[in-house]
Amino acid sequence: MPHAAAIRTGGRQGFAGPGLAMAYTLATWGGPHRPAMLAVSAAAMAVSGLLWWRADAVARSRARTPLRWAGALASLGCLAGVTHLSGGVAGPLGALLPVALIFFALITPPRGFLVIAATALALYWAVALLGEPVSLGYPLVYTLAFGGMSYLCLTHAGTLVSLRRRLATISRVDPLTGCLNRRGIEESLGAGLDEAARTGRPLAVLVADLDGFKGVNDTYGHQAGDDLLAWTARTVAAVAGEGATVGRTGGDEFAVVLPDTDGPAAAAVAGRLQEALAPVTPASVGYACHPADGAGLDELIRAADARTYHDKARRRSVPPTAEAVAVARAAAGRRRAVRVSRHERRLRSIADMGWMAATNFSIGLLYVAFFTAGAPHRGALAALSALGCASGLALVAAAPRLSRSRAALRVLMVIAVLLFPLGAAVAVLDGGAGSPLALGTLTPLPLIALGAPIRVAVPVLTGVGGLYVGIAVVGGAPSGWYVAANLLGMAGAAAVCAAQGRAAARQRRLLTQLSRTDALTGAVNRRGFEERFEAELRGGGAVALLLLDLDGFKRLNDSLGHAAGDELLRWVAATLAANVRGSDLVGRLGGDEFVVLLTGHADPAAAAHRLRAALAARTAVSVGTAVRGLHGADFDALYAHADAELYAQKPGRTAPREASAPSLTRP
Repeated sequence: MPHAAAIRTGGRQGFAGPGLAMAYTLATWGGPHRPAMLAVSAAAMAVSGLLWWRADAVARSRARTPLRWAGALASLGCLAGVTHLSGGVAGPLGALLPVALIFFALITPPRGFLVIAATALALYWAVALLGEPVSLGYPLVYTLAFGGMSYLCLTHAGTLVSLRRRLATISRVDPLTGCLNRRGIEESLGAGLDEAARTGRPLAVLVADLDGFKGVNDTYGHQAGDDLLAWTARTVAAVAGEGATVGRTGGDEFAVVLPDTDGPAAAAVAGRLQEALAPVTPASVGYACHPADGAGLDELIRAADARTYHDKARRRSVPPTAEAVAVARAAAGRRRAVRVSRHERRLRSIADMGWMAATNFSIGLLYVAFFTAGAPHRGALAALSALGCASGLALVAAAPRLSRSRAALRVLMVIAVLLFPLGAAVAVLDGGAGSPLALGTLTPLPLIALGAPIRVAVPVLTGVGGLYVGIAVVGGAPSGWYVAANLLGMAGAAAVCAAQGRAAARQRRLLTQLSRTDALTGAVNRRGFEERFEAELRGGGAVALLLLDLDGFKRLNDSLGHAAGDELLRWVAATLAANVRGSDLVGRLGGDEFVVLLTGHADPAAAAHRLRAALAARTAVSVGTAVRGLHGADFDALYAHADAELYAQKPGRTAPREASAPSLTRP
């Protein structure tokens, strides 16, 4: 339950501020207002603990949103109370409310965060104005600095969410046709079945299998076949209508999930679909309905497959004509694929680092201009702040180029080594750790923890913490508790950000792997293969391409069903992987078409002979080869050459042997 997980996370993170306040209260029990501070801290911890403990119940409640808002506002109110009682915004606990903003920036949607931020701002300034007297420059710097940092954390977290969503979309979408892939359509059908079982409404699934499609590939080449598939996907989606979900489940096989559709309605859609496809690429279409034909996913697919093959058996398979293929190719209209740049997250992290530096030093300039009149080091403060601001803006400008550089991490480390001591010098000149400008040394910690790899974040955070202690030692500090509270508060925010960043990274790695993997065979899919191929081309090493096509596979599918065909495809993928080197790559481009990337100075002809012999135990295969430099310089050129060579071998090939329960191990 995602809502419960979010509520539980928020409750757990809500312990940090009140826990720090309670520890400070107990450690300084002889000070004023300590019983009241203890009660307020305990109340805040109780609110967070209740949300954590009853997260499932809150998530199921109709009052879920009001309860979460009440918990958040109560937590902010308690933090404001304990800040006021401990000495105001300039006291040891003065950073509690601003730090809380960072927590909420990570777990609250943007619109909700505006309400949280406005509430926290009002409470903070109420404490500043009603509590112990303090220069207005102090709360102003804190407000601007933490407001800017919270905004950067909010947008950075939003970027990570967007990245995960796009990766999730990519992992479920067929890159050729733009409709769902096998994984995506099975997920959609599973969700539809759960909804149908819960509501009692009908649901239908259609399965369409193009007639004679193999002949298109064999006669006109795979590019023509790809264009025909793209046209088919558009046509199926147009006929199925709004609300339907369309997926490509195999080479020339499509599936459609139709919610709120019973048997007669499904039969009518199947008929319209056959009529729409017939002028270009005739197809056999079957359907199955829940609950009449089955309650589970596998049952419905088998029932729809059975009707498809019954339809195919009673009709004469007519392959598309040359004119029909030409029409489809002219109107294919490939969809623009959702893309995720491998540099995107790094670009965001570098740019945010620059914006953070520019923001902090700009606040320093503002503070120097309005609140340091008569200060002995005012000119130096202004010059150092201006230098830091310019450096941050330069880093923002250089972020696109740096994100593509292998030296990006080293450059960032050098910049950090320069910027953090610059900020420390500003703080020391303004009076040490008690200066509001000392905050600029600590505010980057959460963003660094959120965006940097753990191996980089830990030493940087440790170094920055030591630098802040150095500011206190050299420039002075209001008290040891003041230094400790600020360090612990920012360390807690950094820990939460680090946990969020690591969780997001794990999800991205999983989704990236799924987006590059063929759901049926476990080999890399077209997208994953092309990405690796392009990387090898950029590397400049020797590269060869093997294109493999199973002979007669379509007849096996038609005679024994898709389950038998799927099992053979899995065996082929495993056999290919077992017979190539570790540096080579096996991919499935679609249907019964596989591709092998040979790296180094491998002999393509020898590799083709070896793989053909390994697969001969169950199926004949045609293999085309292409070598970079000899047959082309990019994927398209090499693919075209291998495709032409492959089809020159086609005459005389036989169908795969129809072995029962074949093993996936090497024969």
